[in-house]
Amino acid sequence: MNIQSLDPRITRLGIDAEEKNPDQTLQREEHWETYQVFHQKKRGEKHSSVGVVHAPNAEMALLFAKEQYARRGETVNLWIVNTRDVLAMNYDDYDVFSTTPEKMYRDPAGYKVNDKIAAYKKAQLDV
Repeated sequence: MNIQSLDPRITRLGIDAEEKNPDQTLQREEHWETYQVFHQKKRGEKHSSVGVVHAPNAEMALLFAKEQYARRGETVNLWIVNTRDVLAMNYDDYDVFSTTPEKMYRDPAGYKVNDKIAAYKKAQLDV
């Protein structure tokens, strides 16, 4: 059974998944898949990407991720996602975000309330 790998170390070899030559076709047992690792530092916080592990299956990927990314720092949870399951946009399609209308009023950084709060507090102390 031939498989197509998203691992750049495999694809850079230029091996065609449809090629019939058994000497140039990788089988499932000949390489490990890549898994993206996300970890959570504290319960209730967001998970963040910390790296990649190579493993023969998801269970081993979880074990490798625990050893690689969770033994030094505080970690309460790990997510393991097979790289082939990650869907990413093409960088050439960045213009889809430029169609969003300008709505700067939704950005809280645009409001200067600290000056107003300080002035209000000062006015209350003067009274």
